[in-house]
Amino acid sequence: METKSRQIILVGTICYTILILFFMFFAFNRLDGATSVDGYTFILAPEGVPLTFPELTYSWIVDFGNVAAFIPFGILFPLLYRVRFGKFISLFVLAIFVLETVQALTYLGSFDVNDVISNTIGAAIGYVAYRVGFSSNLSYKKLMASALTIVVLVFGVMVVSEILQKREGPVQSLTVMKEMTGTTPITENFPSFSVAGERIEPKMNVYSSEGESTKTYNYILGNQKNVWLSFYFGIPDNGGSKGEAKIIVDGQELAQLNEQSYQGAEALREMPFNEVNEITIIVSGNAKLWDVGIRGMQHWWE
Repeated sequence: METKSRQIILVGTICYTILILFFMFFAFNRLDGATSVDGYTFILAPEGVPLTFPELTYSWIVDFGNVAAFIPFGILFPLLYRVRFGKFISLFVLAIFVLETVQALTYLGSFDVNDVISNTIGAAIGYVAYRVGFSSNLSYKKLMASALTIVVLVFGVMVVSEILQKREGPVQSLTVMKEMTGTTPITENFPSFSVAGERIEPKMNVYSSEGESTKTYNYILGNQKNVWLSFYFGIPDNGGSKGEAKIIVDGQELAQLNEQSYQGAEALREMPFNEVNEITIIVSGNAKLWDVGIRGMQHWWE
């Protein structure tokens, strides 16, 4: 490579690196949010390849930028130093680890292993494009081949991400949980009843205090993440008009359902949780909960 061309590439690489560092440490009002109140943030559990098919959302633009913004490094550094892929990607990953750690320690961001994965994929795509189109005899056709390579590889990453991405799974009865203490709900031969004149026919389970003043149902989920608790609630027409159901999650009461707050059969309700270990349901009076279930995130093969 001619000295002049090398100097131009070097200056361009330095300028682009400064731009990326600006976005990593100072853009998006990072200085305003820099605080030690919440402590350091380290996200060490990868969620897969973080780039799905295009969506008109801010989060998708960020995910795409985390890949696309680092593609030039896979082209520029090999042009300057003719480094082999193994050495290049190793040094790149080390550099990203250092930058992500500095982000976390300075409260200007977080250490996110998903960002490390995205950035590394971008750099690897750039290196492949460099190998395809950038040589001593540079030509328009080779540049077009390099650009096409980038498009194809980015699309391939999206396909893999879609395959590995978790999606909302079906609702499962809470009774399928392995660890259960307290009272057991009705799970078969469901009794039909009416609420405000509407006939109710449960399909999964029925929680009530029938035969006692209060019944407690307790389940250990084992720190399940990204789940939704779903249920129906009502006061049956037969029997007393008073009753109550409480839903307690990890020691915190999150719902108190009674005859004053709900009239008739309550439509299906869902409560989202980032992480759940223990769910306790307390039913008293003539109240009933039915078709209580939990829905989580699953891969397509699960």
